[in-house]
Order: sequence, then C-alpha cells, then structure tokens
Amino acid sequence: MTANEITPRQNKPTIVISDVDESRLSRLAATVSNRMPDLADDLLAELERATIIPHHSMPEKVARMGSTLEYTSDDNQKRQVTLVYPGDADIAQGKISILTPIGTALIGLSEGQAIEWAARDGRRHLLTVITVSNAFEAAN
Repeated sequence: MTANEITPRQNKPTIVISDVDESRLSRLAATVSNRMPDLADDLLAELERATIIPHHSMPEKVARMGSTLEYTSDDNQKRQVTLVYPGDADIAQGKISILTPIGTALIGLSEGQAIEWAARDGRRHLLTVITVSNAFEAAN
C-alpha cells in the first residue's frame, strides 16, 4: 500500500481543541443542526473525540479557528487555507468554513498529521497537514 492509498476505516488522529473553540463550535453545530444535520453531526463528532484543553495552553502548531494551514491532498497538490466561521468564508481568498467537510477534518490537527475525509460528493480523500500558522496568537 502506498502513502496515498486510503484504508476503508482509517484510524483518525488524536486532535486537540481549545475550550473556547469547543464551546463556540458546539453552539454553531446546535444552531445549524436543523438545516445542515450531516455537517453539524460531523462537527460534533470531531468535538467529542477531541482532547479539550484551556485556550491559553493550546500548542502553537495545532489548527484552530483562524489558523492558516498548508496541506497536501491525495492528488499531491499543496493548498493553503484559513479556517473560519461560515460568515467569513470566501473560497477565492482561501477562507474555508468550519462547516465544510474539509474544514471539519482540519480542526485540531497538528503539523504532520493526516486524516481521511469525505467530500460532499462522497469521495474519500487523505490530507496531510504541512504547516499551521497561528499568527493571530502572536499579535495578542
């Protein structure tokens, strides 16, 4: 098996999410659960499997809301995106909503981690995080 092949039930990597993001994302999922039940359920599943830690203790290189990530996908393309709330999403600027399959897959991942995710068309993909930038943390 090559590195780009996806196993049917690949184990998901350990993820870490801050208590602040967990609280906000739980409320967001509850708010959209009637309109987008599948996406809300996927986000809640990620939150439930995450280790929740205090915001001030978050490791620097872990994807959180507002993080800019560079990753490769199983098509060997490098992409750079910023993880945002739905109202701030703008695909042309590389700002992807947490309420997309890839946004939900990225939250809580660290540099070097890989995860399988399902696109809206049902196709499964593997992405690997190359870098995580939390420049906003340095400004605070």
